[in-house]
Amino acid sequence: MYENTKADLLSMKSDELEKFVVSLGHPRYRAKQIWQWMYRAKDFSEMSNLPEKMRSELSEAAVINVPEIEKKLVSAADGTVKYLFRLKDGNLIESVLMRYRYGLSLCVSSQCGCRMGCRFCASTLDGLIRNLMPSEILGQLIAAQTDSGERVSHIVLMGIGEPLDNYDNVIRFIRLASSPDGLGISCRNISLSTCGVVPNILRLAEEGLPVTLSVSLHASDDVARSDLMPVNRAWGIDALLAACALYFKKTGRRISFEYTLIANKNDSREEADRLSRLLKKYFKSGVHVNIIPLNPVKEREYRTVDRRCAARFSEFLQKNSINATVRRTLGPDINASCGQLRRSH
Repeated sequence: MYENTKADLLSMKSDELEKFVVSLGHPRYRAKQIWQWMYRAKDFSEMSNLPEKMRSELSEAAVINVPEIEKKLVSAADGTVKYLFRLKDGNLIESVLMRYRYGLSLCVSSQCGCRMGCRFCASTLDGLIRNLMPSEILGQLIAAQTDSGERVSHIVLMGIGEPLDNYDNVIRFIRLASSPDGLGISCRNISLSTCGVVPNILRLAEEGLPVTLSVSLHASDDVARSDLMPVNRAWGIDALLAACALYFKKTGRRISFEYTLIANKNDSREEADRLSRLLKKYFKSGVHVNIIPLNPVKEREYRTVDRRCAARFSEFLQKNSINATVRRTLGPDINASCGQLRRSH
């Protein structure tokens, strides 16, 4: 955990910020001024309509956790931007800003590192360092908007870390990001990706937050999935899909299953048929498979598939009445998948 003795203003709701300002002996209306400034990535010294004495007090008592840009890569192919952010304690995380027809989407990190141990993922190679605070997740959005000069309309919690392993901080982040007082991003424009932390999928279903759940599946049986994803040893495929079915029933939000294709491991016609039968066992509708050709990690032995193989796999699923698409590759010239820039740096 990030040890910080100062008040973490960006992690506060508006009423909590008001109480903090009053506790310092200032009128309540000052909270709204601070709120507006910090959501524009301004430091206390730049808050020009606050008294100088108050700015000095805030610097001593509080912190605004907007990260600094350590490195920035811009794709010449499609304009995708990959950020390496430095946090206040020196730790590094990544975010990816993607441009779509409907606007800008930012893929954010929720942890420094990851303890889930998925064998094809670069983010988990050095384990978990710590969870991010709500402010540090929100700060990625504020920093990206400030740098790009454009509003981010969609959020993907699919960067470094497992969001449901940092449950309380991620839930607070979602509430802050979707608040009309904050960034005002609709929960329906927020996707949360999980490797399958079943108890927290069930908790999320009760939160009243209609976010899209993306589940990393990558195999159609427990033996294969446990080899790729150690989390499956704690909560197997049946427990995971039952939790996903409940989430769909509670929220009405379509479940997206991420399926990374690995050459000669899970890319066959037989695998597509098994996957189809498995999903039909739990879902009559409301399910989508997002097929992703593996982004190779040099420390691992797995090989990727070409786009034709991915398209065939998608066709096999669609012939079995499973909605499936091949994910569009963004930022190919900057290696936009998360984890590798941080590790190399």
